[in-house]
Amino acid sequence: MPPSCCGCLSQYTHHHLVAFLLTFFSYVLLHASRKTFSNVKVSISAQWTPTFTNGSQAAFSPGETWEGNHLFADKEQATLFLGALDTIFLFSYAVGLYFSGVIGDRVNLRYVLCVGLCGSAAVEFLFGTLTEWLKIYNVYLYCGLWVLNGLLQSAVWPCVVAVMGNWFGKTGRGFVFGLWSACASVGNILGAFLASSVLKYGYEYAFLVTSVVQFAGGVVVFFGLLTSPKEVGLCLESETGLSPVETDTDSHRPLMSDEEDDAEVEVYDKHYHSIQEPEEDPLAEAPQPVTFCQAFCLPGVLPYSLAYACLKLVNYSFFFWLPFYLTNNFGWKEADSDRLSVWYDVGGILGGTIQGLISDLMGKRSPVLAVSLALAIGALVGYSHSPSDQVINAVLLTATGFFIGGPSNMISSAISADLGRQDALRGSQKALATVTGIVDGTGSIGAAAGQYLVSLIESKLGWIQVFYFFIAMTAGSIVFITPLLHKEVREMWRERQALRRQL
Repeated sequence: MPPSCCGCLSQYTHHHLVAFLLTFFSYVLLHASRKTFSNVKVSISAQWTPTFTNGSQAAFSPGETWEGNHLFADKEQATLFLGALDTIFLFSYAVGLYFSGVIGDRVNLRYVLCVGLCGSAAVEFLFGTLTEWLKIYNVYLYCGLWVLNGLLQSAVWPCVVAVMGNWFGKTGRGFVFGLWSACASVGNILGAFLASSVLKYGYEYAFLVTSVVQFAGGVVVFFGLLTSPKEVGLCLESETGLSPVETDTDSHRPLMSDEEDDAEVEVYDKHYHSIQEPEEDPLAEAPQPVTFCQAFCLPGVLPYSLAYACLKLVNYSFFFWLPFYLTNNFGWKEADSDRLSVWYDVGGILGGTIQGLISDLMGKRSPVLAVSLALAIGALVGYSHSPSDQVINAVLLTATGFFIGGPSNMISSAISADLGRQDALRGSQKALATVTGIVDGTGSIGAAAGQYLVSLIESKLGWIQVFYFFIAMTAGSIVFITPLLHKEVREMWRERQALRRQL
């Protein structure tokens, strides 16, 4: 491990580990339940359409008499409605992100997070399980529940990123957040495993299992999560990590340390006097949260948001449609397609972690993103021509996930945290959830529009044209980060020239 990462880890306590794990598994459970809908689309489509055709005359045996519980006449109509549900969910999710980020900077993050987790679990139980048990099939009910689900789920991501930003400083953020942002991919893997395990009993049991587990996770988070180091007497310094603000050293003993115990005592004593006698102005007001417009106008927020809109469209298209594509295009069983789709998430985990570490070592984010996205175009071309061989398909999927999922994870986590803690905020600590909501909300708007376009393009032109659409969106994300890339490359050149002059 690079020295910078070791030095970073030496600053962390068991409180950091708890915050890391609770926020990580909060989003794992959320994405597992979200992935369930993607993995059972074939079963839902079959349940919503007639299983056989009525050949009798309509006057004597109308279809609605013996097929009254079905919503659509054929699978094509059901597929379009499934795409519309994805779009509805993502639009409501995007709108909710703009509001939940602002709320998260003004209300206790733990409360907002638990409402999102438990409320979403209840809605998913109603949508996928209760309606099937009671044989209630209604288009408007499904749409209303999925709008509510999107709004509730939008409360989770800005909160978990804000909590992570509170606990982990800038040093090593690319690696830590790259590793942590694997939560979405791990959730996809868990969701695929749970769905494929119980799918033989009916798709309603896949929703039941994931919604119950998610609700239980929300309860654990409510009672166990600490949203800030200040709650246990620690103070996060933006560059160097932590400084103690209380005398109970046992409560925040480091997990890893490269120094001797005597050095630790000396460092602690160095801060002790200033801690006991803080020089604070009793009339000073607490930092006020930034407004939505102020956060939107921060440097880098708009270009990264637009780039993420293009990139999340591609990433979520794989998320929502990959098992469906594998089943329909190659004729593989639904359970096999669910398991094979996991390799895309494996690539995303590796990509986010490795690219985050490289960006830490370089001290720059956009050059890593640009190179990865350029290679992603080649990976998409290769995967669009994948043969009907599961091993080859898995390898190409992993490469595609590495170059698309990796940059997506970086923008939504590490880069959002960078933007929410930048110098332009002038010390305000109440912007991280708002900035995260803006970036992820804009990305979700692009993803929402994309899901309907994917179903439309596939039904009219076929899957190969869908992949060309993905390539165009990936190229668009490169275009949006080009000004930032140009700026950071110039900074790297100046730093290199200055180093040469010193030598």
